[in-house]
Amino acid sequence: MKKSYFFFVALSLVMISVGTTTLVSAQPSLSTIEKKIGQTIEEQWGSTLTLLQSSVNINSGTYNIKGVRAVGELYANELRAIGFTVEWVELPDSMQRAGHLVAYRKGTKGKKLFLIGHLDTVFEPDMPANPFTMLNDSTATGQGINDMKGGDVAIIAALKALHQQGVLDQTTITVYMTGDEENAGYPREISRGDFISRAKEHDIALAFETAAGMHSIATARRGASGWHLEVEGRQAHSSGVFGAAGYGSIYEATRIINSFRERLSKEQYLTFNPGLIVGGSEVLYNEEEQQGRVSGKTNIISPRTFANGDLRFISEQQKENARSVMREIVAQSLPGTKATIRFVDGIPSMPPTKGNTQLATQLSEVSQALGLGKVEPGNPGSRGAGDISYVAKYLDCLDGLGASGRGAHAPGETINLYEFPKLTKRAALFIYRLTR
Repeated sequence: MKKSYFFFVALSLVMISVGTTTLVSAQPSLSTIEKKIGQTIEEQWGSTLTLLQSSVNINSGTYNIKGVRAVGELYANELRAIGFTVEWVELPDSMQRAGHLVAYRKGTKGKKLFLIGHLDTVFEPDMPANPFTMLNDSTATGQGINDMKGGDVAIIAALKALHQQGVLDQTTITVYMTGDEENAGYPREISRGDFISRAKEHDIALAFETAAGMHSIATARRGASGWHLEVEGRQAHSSGVFGAAGYGSIYEATRIINSFRERLSKEQYLTFNPGLIVGGSEVLYNEEEQQGRVSGKTNIISPRTFANGDLRFISEQQKENARSVMREIVAQSLPGTKATIRFVDGIPSMPPTKGNTQLATQLSEVSQALGLGKVEPGNPGSRGAGDISYVAKYLDCLDGLGASGRGAHAPGETINLYEFPKLTKRAALFIYRLTR
């Protein structure tokens, strides 16, 4: 694997260098310093891939506190080396989260930028290992390789190139990489309090979550919240089901969830997914860990069922309207059953704004100057929630500036190493122009 990996690094450097030299020389809209920034990214690409490999090979599932901090320290060393002041934001032990990496520099030039990443992945240590592995000359796999260690590394590679060209001096840039984006700690006022406070000191937030290809950028993201359904029924012999004994908790839970689908599934940008359901005669359900143990018999009407899921929305109004319908459905109980539902706020939405659209236009100008084509705002319904949404009402925002790939949150997650250097170069020049 080592031989093929280093062969790919050498080959990619040649391909990038040859292809980009032609593009740059043909693009008069790139300044001399912008060309040098791009060349620096090419020259450093071997070390960039090494950093990506090193970080992917550290398990940093949200609950693996040591692993999250190890990835944070790896990135912190890179940022210290280019003049950033680095801090670690601790969270209370009761939250069982690693905390957050913050790196910043302060100046007086251009827009104040807040660059967002996250250190954790959905892959915990007890899941099958998936280390960094080259699949072919343009694709690699590994846990969290595109969501979002590729994006984190793109931030660092872009800033390193800007630093080497001396254009970070007097800029105000904060890099904020959270340690629990995949499952943020509660209460959110604490786990995201410092994040929001620091973001308010800036003009623009740029998040490096997974890119949806070369020509799409997120000017809006849906919010995410949770729902918890608890259903009670009468325990009795199964021969009495549908009669005096009622329908039992499993039938009622099924009716409720299917009614959610029937009433709400056609609304644009609104989705709701039942992620866990347990029901039977004996049920042990741990809401915090999202785990359950259950036993039952086919001749017993189930007395208890629990279900939970998420609810995603484009605006607060859409969220509240959906919750109202869900409460109405829950209240229409089948005979012999009783159900309750409660909702938990999670990540707010990032609605589309004029400022966000203008940023997308500026990014598209950079992309075209590099010969990469236009960039258009993507469909917010195709993306989940993200940390940037916590600050969307305070700043102009763009998301999806990171690496591209496939299979995020699933075994075999991949990164597109053909597009990765191009996306990194585009991000570097975008940051450069915003800070002029």
